[in-house]
Amino acid sequence: MVTRADIGVIGGSGFYSLLDDATEIEVTTPYGPPSDVVTVGRIGSRSVAFLPRHGRDHRFPPHRIPYRANLWALRSLGVRQVLAPSAVGSLRPEVGPGTLVVPDQLVDRTSGRMQTYYDADGVVHVAFADPYCPAGRAAAVSTARSSRWDLVDRGTLVVIEGPRFSTRAESRWFTANGWTIVGMTGFPESVLARELALCYTSLSLVTDHDAGVETGEGVTHEEVLAFFATNVARMRSLVTDVVAALPEERTCPCGSALDGLKLPFQLPD
Repeated sequence: MVTRADIGVIGGSGFYSLLDDATEIEVTTPYGPPSDVVTVGRIGSRSVAFLPRHGRDHRFPPHRIPYRANLWALRSLGVRQVLAPSAVGSLRPEVGPGTLVVPDQLVDRTSGRMQTYYDADGVVHVAFADPYCPAGRAAAVSTARSSRWDLVDRGTLVVIEGPRFSTRAESRWFTANGWTIVGMTGFPESVLARELALCYTSLSLVTDHDAGVETGEGVTHEEVLAFFATNVARMRSLVTDVVAALPEERTCPCGSALDGLKLPFQLPD
């Protein structure tokens, strides 16, 4: 029975399971329960913890996901590297459905979400200039290329509050700013991972063009889920391969993100 893990996978819309032979673990955190029970098992020689971001029955909308509990639960199980597959919309005509984007930058357009662990008993300012793990990104890009994905190996993810989709004007504004993809869950998940000194890598599957990119009625939730469902087996295979490709020893800056900072409490081991 595997009850600890060094790699965590947070599954997005339509991605509700990963491990075939796994142990279900209920984790309590100072921030309430996570989105669902965590399943822990092995992929090859690596121990992996899987957590469905929205819950297995997709009960949590983007703005109500217990992000702090989710990341805390993973770290408390030993996780130090996180992969985050998700469905996103494209802001560029040339980046079509089925493309995998491994972003290197992020813009936060959310509002009202709890986005820090350090909101009492002392101020902690964590560097976030480069929001994603360079080692995780390199492993994801290399794996996707070898698996013949239609790949965009860098770009900017703009995260909107949701649960509504963008207006055409908003979408055109995002495109005019040079941003690449739009989603609803990549923040505060990424910054909370940084505040726990975790590696975090986004695997963003384009399911549609955003409202301002093409004419028509605009995207619907049903269309997003339907497209992701047709690609979930391939995405699951990619995640499995990226898990195997992640370095066993961390030499990236993520693990030292809190060095020299005075924390108001002890992080879970």
